[in-house]
Amino acid sequence: MGQSLSEIAQSLKDTDKKVQLIYAFNGTGKTRLSREFKELITSKGIDTEEEEEAGVKVLYYNAFTEDLFYWDNDLDGDVARKLRIQPNNFTNWVLRDQGQGPNIITNFQHYTSEKLTPRFNEIYTINDRNDNVIVVEAYSEITFSIEGGNAERIENVKISKGEESNLIWCVFNSLLEQVVEVLNIAEPGDRDTAQFDDLKYVFIDDPVSSLDDTHLIELAVNIAELIKSSTSELKFIITTHNPLFYNVLFNEFNNAEPRYGYKIKHCVKKRLEKLNDGTFNLHIQLKDSPFAYHLFLLNELEKVAQSGDIQKYHFNFLRNVLEKTSTFLGHNEWKKLLPNEAEGSQDGYYNRIINLSSHSKFSGEEVSVLTNQEKEVLKHLVKEITRLYSFKSNINQPVTEENVAI
Repeated sequence: MGQSLSEIAQSLKDTDKKVQLIYAFNGTGKTRLSREFKELITSKGIDTEEEEEAGVKVLYYNAFTEDLFYWDNDLDGDVARKLRIQPNNFTNWVLRDQGQGPNIITNFQHYTSEKLTPRFNEIYTINDRNDNVIVVEAYSEITFSIEGGNAERIENVKISKGEESNLIWCVFNSLLEQVVEVLNIAEPGDRDTAQFDDLKYVFIDDPVSSLDDTHLIELAVNIAELIKSSTSELKFIITTHNPLFYNVLFNEFNNAEPRYGYKIKHCVKKRLEKLNDGTFNLHIQLKDSPFAYHLFLLNELEKVAQSGDIQKYHFNFLRNVLEKTSTFLGHNEWKKLLPNEAEGSQDGYYNRIINLSSHSKFSGEEVSVLTNQEKEVLKHLVKEITRLYSFKSNINQPVTEENVAI
C-alpha cells in the first residue's frame, strides 16, 4: 500500500542511519519530498522564502535553492548582464559572514573552466529614475568573464543553465563544508559560531546538472568524503535521478572510513517510486552492489506494459535499454537489436516510432496521448526484447526482502 509524501518524510525522520541515499526518476517528487521533510522537522530552515535567525534544524539544497539566484539581463543596454542574489540567511552567512567567495570561485572553475571567472560585487550606490540613491549591498550580484589566452577578457558573459547550477551548488557546498567543520568540534563553547548548534539534518536533492561523467564521479566522491568526515550527530539525506551519481555514492558509502568512525551500517540505500494512484513507495536496497540501471528501466517497462499506463517517455526508457544492451553486445547501432517486422526490415516502423517518441523538441510532447497502436507497439517490443536477449523478468515474482517497501 502506498504512502503520502508526508508519511515518507516521517519515515526518513524516524530512520537512525547517518546517511540515507535515495534514487528516483525525475518527476517522482524528490523536491516536494525535501519540502515535506523541512516542514516536518521545523518551520525554521534555510530556504528561499524568508530570512531566519540562528537555530536552524534542517539545511537543504533543492530547486528552491536555485530560486535565490536570478538573472538581470540588462534589456535596455544588453551589456551589464549579472546574476543577482536574493539575500537571506543562507547567502548572507556564506558570502558576507564567512567570506567564502574565493573558495566558491575556485570550486566553480574546477568543475567548469579555469577561464570562466565569476566576480562578486562590492558595495556601491546608484541613482534610480527619480534620482533617489540606492545602496547595492556587497555580495548581492555576480558578473562573469572569460579570460582569453592573449590577455584579452570577454566581460559580462551570461553563463549556461548548467554552469549556473554548478555555481549555486558550489555556494551551498561551501556552507556545508563550514557546517561539518564547525560541528565536528564536540564542545559547543569551543566553536566559532553557535548558529548551527541546533542543526540536525542536511537534505541534498539532485546536485548534479550538466557535469560530464568525470566531474560527476569526482563530485560524488567529494560529497561522500565530506559526509563520512562528519563526526557529529548530523544526518544526511541525498536524493538523485542520475544512476551514475547514485552508483558512485553507493560504492563510496559502502566503504568504511575508520579514521572518522564511519561504518558501512551507517548508510541505507533506497528507491522512491510513485504509484499510479498518486501515492509513493520507498524501497530499501538490500544488495551489497548498486543497481543496473538498464535492468531497472526494463522492469519499469514490463510493469507499464502490464498495467497499460504507457506514456511517451517510456519509449525513451526503451531506447536507453537498447543503447546499453547494444554497447554490451558490440553493436554500433541500437536498432540492430530491434525484432524484425513483418517485411523483415529493422529500418521500418519500430525504429521510427522509438526515434520520434524519445527525441521530442518540446517538453509538452512528453505527456501527449499515445494511440492504442503505439501502446501495443511498446508492449510488443518490451516482450520481444526480453525474450530475444534472455532478460530475466521480475513481473509477478513473489515478494522478497529485496523489493519490500517500507
